[in-house]
Amino acid sequence: MAMLENWRNTAYAKDMNTREGQMFWGNYFAVEKGIYEKLLENPKDVVKGTVKELAEKFEIDTFLMTGFLDGINDSLVTPNPIETMEEDTEVSLEFDLEILYKNMVDARADWLYELPQWDNLLTEERRKELYKEQKKSGTVVKEKKIGRNDPCPCGSGKKYKFCCGK
Repeated sequence: MAMLENWRNTAYAKDMNTREGQMFWGNYFAVEKGIYEKLLENPKDVVKGTVKELAEKFEIDTFLMTGFLDGINDSLVTPNPIETMEEDTEVSLEFDLEILYKNMVDARADWLYELPQWDNLLTEERRKELYKEQKKSGTVVKEKKIGRNDPCPCGSGKKYKFCCGK
């Protein structure tokens, strides 16, 4: 079984409403936070290596590293081949700061997007802009409905019902 499939089958089967699920995810989120703290200390240093080497570097097992790689993949400059990844697969953690921040907001991971390391990387104003952009991206804006007797939006001067509303 591929590492990613194993991670997803195991992790997403954990119910957050059970003690076991809370312990599993609490542990994972603590590990994830620790890795991000280290990565954000020196964001220009691109961390590369095999999955096993990165797991050893961050002092975790390859199972949790697989989960981390699954989570960060959408924020990377060049996504890793996580679907076919094995312990000896070369991966890179070169991330785009702004995309990473927005993805953390999208995941509602306040323990990550509120890390103090962000203060040195993005201004408070920029973080607020990125936060708003991400929140708006999921908002559906419903256009004002054109009434039958309203002027036609095509600019003909006719009522909508006699023009484009036929």
